[in-house]
Amino acid sequence: MLTLENVYQASFVLKDIIRNTGLIHAPKINPDVNLYIKPENLQVTGSFKVRGAAYKISRLSYEEKAKGVIACSAGNHAQGVALAASRNKIKSVICLPDGAPISKVEATRAYGAQIELVNGVYDDAYAHALKLKDELGLTFIHPFDDDYVIAGQGTIALEILNDNPNVEAIVVPVGGGGLISGIAYTVKTLRPDVKVYGVQAAGAPSMANSLSEGKILTLDGVKTIADGIAVKQPGQNTFDICSKYVDEIVTVTDDETATAILTLMEKQRLVAEGAGAVSVAAVMFDKLPVKGKNTVCIVSGGNIDVTILSRVIDRGLLKSGRLCKLSIELTDKPGQLRDISAIIASYGANVVSVNYEHAGKGTDVNSCIINLELETKNKEHIRQVKDGLTGNGFKLV
Repeated sequence: MLTLENVYQASFVLKDIIRNTGLIHAPKINPDVNLYIKPENLQVTGSFKVRGAAYKISRLSYEEKAKGVIACSAGNHAQGVALAASRNKIKSVICLPDGAPISKVEATRAYGAQIELVNGVYDDAYAHALKLKDELGLTFIHPFDDDYVIAGQGTIALEILNDNPNVEAIVVPVGGGGLISGIAYTVKTLRPDVKVYGVQAAGAPSMANSLSEGKILTLDGVKTIADGIAVKQPGQNTFDICSKYVDEIVTVTDDETATAILTLMEKQRLVAEGAGAVSVAAVMFDKLPVKGKNTVCIVSGGNIDVTILSRVIDRGLLKSGRLCKLSIELTDKPGQLRDISAIIASYGANVVSVNYEHAGKGTDVNSCIINLELETKNKEHIRQVKDGLTGNGFKLV
């Protein structure tokens, strides 16, 4: 059973394993919110997951440790279990979805774990891990639906309350619900006046849907750049705890998440993965009633795959109006690009890419299309550039 005593005991057990990630004041992210970041992306292994995994393993018997442990994960829990197991000099087997970022797979392997890649998503890896658990006699370390794991994640709440006694709201990323369960239980037990909000990806709203319906639901599929919280079904324990202690759960789109990743990089010099940035996205886009409140966002992880980082940045730039793509239909004659460039320059935008192509079917035989990519200031700046082009007779398509 989850108890406050477990959370405090976890805090003691973890003091030589984890970093106490202090709060970072981040008022520029949303000027209407007195915002602080809890940077668990700077944690050992790059994610909060090591807290719950290490505390759970510390509670195993000698016989269980001798046989070893097994876990399934989209990546971060895998690294937490692998590190904790290596610290205890025990065997670990980790089942990961075959679509997990290569960086997370290799990082897990580097901690000494035996890797099993499974076709599908997290839930498929989970089923395979349970099968191997029985076959090999290993102890299963659940990524979220375990009281000791939840207690380990709850140590984050102790640190927040200690670092900022005036906190009024805490915003937490939600996948299976282990992180928010530990934080919500601890906070509401010690400070019931503090609001605890959860944030899920719009493409994986398993906990949000379940709480809305009052029962555990399973999604048909998940689709989001926030792979760390792409969970089809919440746990029974986490669902029960969230039902009792969490004030509200909202969702954010992938574009909003990408914008939050970009904003954290630019304004806070922090690299966050999609799952870690959803909390910041919710505050940035006013999804929660935290205006004027002392608010803490948990940035739960920073293990973003560098191969997709540039794509995420581009989406963030487009969403925030910092990047604009225009297609202009022209009569194919000399001087057109010069005139377009002069208009764009007059508004202070910068052309970074130009592509020419012949117009398609249904257009004049002398027509062509110029595709432009511009660096802009914001959406209002884009509108001014577009109005300037159309006002000078150019046709945007």
